[in-house]
Amino acid sequence: MKISLKDASASQHLGMILGETLKANSVILLEGDLGTGKTTLVQGIGKGLGIDEAIVSPTFTIINEYTQARLPLYHLDLYRLETSEILALNLETYWEGIEVLPGIVAIEWAQRMPYKPEMYLTIHLTHETESQYLEGKDSTIRCAEIIAFNCTLNKKILALEKEDY
Repeated sequence: MKISLKDASASQHLGMILGETLKANSVILLEGDLGTGKTTLVQGIGKGLGIDEAIVSPTFTIINEYTQARLPLYHLDLYRLETSEILALNLETYWEGIEVLPGIVAIEWAQRMPYKPEMYLTIHLTHETESQYLEGKDSTIRCAEIIAFNCTLNKKILALEKEDY
């Protein structure tokens, strides 16, 4: 399914709905170029889970854990890592809940992963230019393509495809 997101607040709103509806052990693989809104989407997920603290990109810390909410949120960023470093993270401990409380795992730059879980959502974020002929200018909107692998999307998420953001 593909959703057009007019601005950052629409991206956060999508994240909020994900945070409100996803269950423990849900994995979200975020893909997209720099500036397409991956961290903004995760901030919305945090709001949907009831996380009060600021959610920031874990580009340098690699993993940020937020455990004071409806479910824990594990936010990972693989941008700066090589394959061997990603393998050393033992990512499955997060989505299998082996050493941590089961929660939602959101992984930025997931296209760098050498392996994936059995069930996950991929959200591919892009910028697209929309020409506005009446005003004679172009505007950039974000698009989110959501693909579910071995899992189903909640009705609330599916309804977003029909709404105008």
